[in-house]
Amino acid sequence: MEKIKMTTPLVEMDGDEMTRILWKQIKDEVILPFVDLKTEYYDLGLVHREETKDQVTIDAANANKKYGVGVKCATITPNAQRVKEYNLSQMWKSPNGTIRAILDGTVFRAPIMVKGISPVVRTWQKPITIARHAFGDVYRATEYRVPGPGKAELLFTGADGTTFRETINDFDGAGVIQGQFNKDSSISSFARSCFQFAVDTKQDLWFSTKDTISKQYDHTFKDIFQEIYDAEYKEKFEALGIEYFYTLIDDAVARVIRSKGGFIWACKNYDGDVMSDMVSTAFGSLAMMTSVLVSPDGNYEYEAAHGTVTRHYYKYLKGEETSTNPVATLFAWSGALRKRGELDGIDALGRFADALEKATIDTIESGVMTGDLCAMWEGEAPARKVTSLQFLQEIRARLEAALA
Repeated sequence: MEKIKMTTPLVEMDGDEMTRILWKQIKDEVILPFVDLKTEYYDLGLVHREETKDQVTIDAANANKKYGVGVKCATITPNAQRVKEYNLSQMWKSPNGTIRAILDGTVFRAPIMVKGISPVVRTWQKPITIARHAFGDVYRATEYRVPGPGKAELLFTGADGTTFRETINDFDGAGVIQGQFNKDSSISSFARSCFQFAVDTKQDLWFSTKDTISKQYDHTFKDIFQEIYDAEYKEKFEALGIEYFYTLIDDAVARVIRSKGGFIWACKNYDGDVMSDMVSTAFGSLAMMTSVLVSPDGNYEYEAAHGTVTRHYYKYLKGEETSTNPVATLFAWSGALRKRGELDGIDALGRFADALEKATIDTIESGVMTGDLCAMWEGEAPARKVTSLQFLQEIRARLEAALA
């Protein structure tokens, strides 16, 4: 079988622990036998990030901007325990956060559905994609533990020297205050990424805040989304027969639970953090969740939604077999290859990505799966637990038959 040729490289970002092992197995078993793979490789493993003082993460993000499509393995965001374990010079920042900031991107996460694993919410029939604005709000807030009585004020000093001052609260005892912020430029990028992703995937877009309570902060989000929709996307949405829908966050939650799915739900940073975990768990597992970072200028970075599976990695180091689910990482590769083919006009890459995903789903639906899925299995065929490598080999056999 002749391998599929590529013209432009993918930006390949390797990672940490068990997902790093799966990364190599996926390439060896189900990509390199079929694709003449071209990548620009960056090692984002924690050891190499330490060696380069995290410059490798910045270089990888800039390469993603240059080539337009990247695929990333899960990486460690170190805490104090990791600093000691890896003898780090400092607690390096999240690579995902660094890449998001450089690409100015929005994260879209959607479940991978298979027959035999039912969503907890019985009405859900199609995937629900969460779009999270990964900037500002509580994640960049300034906080202060008020020790006792006193006045807390919000003060803004303009570049021209003008000031705005408003009392937050007159404290009669101890308490706490928090100052959040966001930027019109970041909100606009978030909106355009959401609208463009909806157009690309031909799905309705829902957006929710609490503008009735937050009459400046949240209302600004609502206004910017509406202005950009009316000026740039309304005609495109109408031509495709899709809808942009705004509602309050509490109403959105009720509507989502009652829905059949099949739409994009755009959320502010904190809402998206919470709702993405809720949706992924209700559909089954983070290991069955795609994640793609999309920037408004057309850059894409595909990754798994989960972490580095540390517990399995320690078992692997002891020489024990593991049954780690590689599906989300597989779909990161298929998504990146499909987008690369789309941008370069190589239809064969898109067909290969489709075949790889179908072979993966068919393998699970036949009853062959990793251990995490066995506990959720409701299919007719009996569940057969296999190791990660055996699972990939089963997929390869189906893929070879399909491509032949």
